[in-house]
Amino acid sequence: MKTLISTVLATALLAGAAVSVKAETINVTMAAGHPPVFRWVKHASQTFIPTVNKALEGTDITLNWSEQYGGSLAKVGGVLEAVEEGLAEVGIVSSLFEAAKLSPQNVTYFTPFVSSDATAISNLMDELQIDSPEMRQAWEDNNLEYLGGANGIDDYLLMTNFPVTSIEDLNGRKIAAPGPAVNWLKGTGAVGVSGNLTTYYNELKTGVYDGVIVFASAALPGKLYEVAPYITKVGFGAQYAGGIAANKDWFDAQPEALQAALKLGGVAQREAYHEDLAAAVKVAFETMVKNGATITEVSPEMRLQWANGMDNVAKDWAAKLDDEGKSGTKILSLYMDAMRESGAKPAREWDKE
Repeated sequence: MKTLISTVLATALLAGAAVSVKAETINVTMAAGHPPVFRWVKHASQTFIPTVNKALEGTDITLNWSEQYGGSLAKVGGVLEAVEEGLAEVGIVSSLFEAAKLSPQNVTYFTPFVSSDATAISNLMDELQIDSPEMRQAWEDNNLEYLGGANGIDDYLLMTNFPVTSIEDLNGRKIAAPGPAVNWLKGTGAVGVSGNLTTYYNELKTGVYDGVIVFASAALPGKLYEVAPYITKVGFGAQYAGGIAANKDWFDAQPEALQAALKLGGVAQREAYHEDLAAAVKVAFETMVKNGATITEVSPEMRLQWANGMDNVAKDWAAKLDDEGKSGTKILSLYMDAMRESGAKPAREWDKE
């Protein structure tokens, strides 16, 4: 990754040397559906934007940023369209909530129980956006230029308002999950409902849901332990939920120095975010327990029972993409092979069954 940073930085410096002497101020709106209380949005302000600005020092280019977060310009699941249409030049695009338009990017959500290492998954997924034509095409088909900043999600948990000691305890219970993660409930008897972090608290409090599939680093700021105090570590795995993208028409029209600076910002965002994430997960569990939460971890047997009880959603997903001409089987194999090579030990070999 240091080599990647050096390469991007060198490109930025070389591009900056070629910038016209004429000073230029460029207005840039950056959008996110989630509010800054969530780490990936916080680092847009604290890491991505400052890195881009610093990379442009001495280039005669100044950026005038307008940060539009928490649904002020686009709601969760609406940022892709806002950037695609030019309402924002740059945005944190949650591929998790763009199952149709960014289906190849959702490979991790169709392969649960693979790895709990969010950093490894994010590094790999950022590389795949660069190296895989199929991954790049998905962004470009939506008039987007992927800038990096992979948003890795720590190991997903089950948080409920009732104790879970067996899969049978889920029978008939309404459990909310984000996007494709609803598939993880198949075979459990639970009623899966599509949801997202911005609504979980109120819907749990009012009894719309009996539980949610969520991750610790978001459960704490969302105070979900107050309404779902039973935390079950199932081992669903860490995930890739999206990254930072620019409107491609706008990006292509910018000076090379700015293009390189934006890519450098993406690298810095991913690294700073994941350094922060590891410490935050530990604090999240400690704090939730102090506030009355009960944490249990399922046995290896129960985890395997859960994984084996699911349909092979990965194969179904890949076949659907193949039918759409998006090389789903190839992407599934690339991802699973890379994870195995990194040392991951999947509970199921989704691509080989």
